[in-house]
Amino acid sequence: MSAQLVAAGCLAGVAVVATVPEILADRAARHRLRQVIARDVPRGPTRDLTRPVAALAGVTLALLIGGALGLATGVTAALVLPRLLRRFESAAARRQRLREIADLPLAADLLAAALRAGAPVDRAAAAVAKALAGPLGERLATVARSLRLGAEPQEAWAHLMPVAGGERLARAAVRSSASGAALAGALTRLADDLRADRAVTTEAAARRAGVLIVLPLGLCFLPAFILAGLVPVIVAVLGDVL
Repeated sequence: MSAQLVAAGCLAGVAVVATVPEILADRAARHRLRQVIARDVPRGPTRDLTRPVAALAGVTLALLIGGALGLATGVTAALVLPRLLRRFESAAARRQRLREIADLPLAADLLAAALRAGAPVDRAAAAVAKALAGPLGERLATVARSLRLGAEPQEAWAHLMPVAGGERLARAAVRSSASGAALAGALTRLADDLRADRAVTTEAAARRAGVLIVLPLGLCFLPAFILAGLVPVIVAVLGDVL
């Protein structure tokens, strides 16, 4: 019995020794792949200025107010302002986000057309990226490059996740790669759904704009109505009572 246990232990040890190098090699290959993709991805300025600005604002408040109250106010401002500043979207980021959302249905249609023409997924994504250009084109170029270098579909299509609606395209592509389902039809349906969602969003924004346009008129007419209609009545009633 003990000999069998020793033999089983030896076999397990041999299996572990044989498996560990393969696992390490796979991890090293994935790490090199991520490095290659990261080097090829175009990067803009990534310096975050929210913390220095918050610290400067905190110091300014501490000096202006002075004392323990100024110190407490400065520390609070330095801690809270970075979170508040990150919530504000710059004009460039907003333009990029809106362009990506606008280009996504067209990208889905073009991908479906390229796939129906017989192009592989990576070449279809590269062709659509070249045709679209812009920020969404850069993301698709990164997807195509990742697929061509052997990345997993989940890892490659994850570059579309930050785009509103891009997660649906990524899920369809990953599901197609895992199940063998036709991706072109799913992309065509997705493009139609994205256009329908965009139409609904535009209509809701138009209705909200109409309400916001009427709101200043109400704020102007309400004080005038109170002063011209209610105040004289109240004054007359109070005069009769008193």
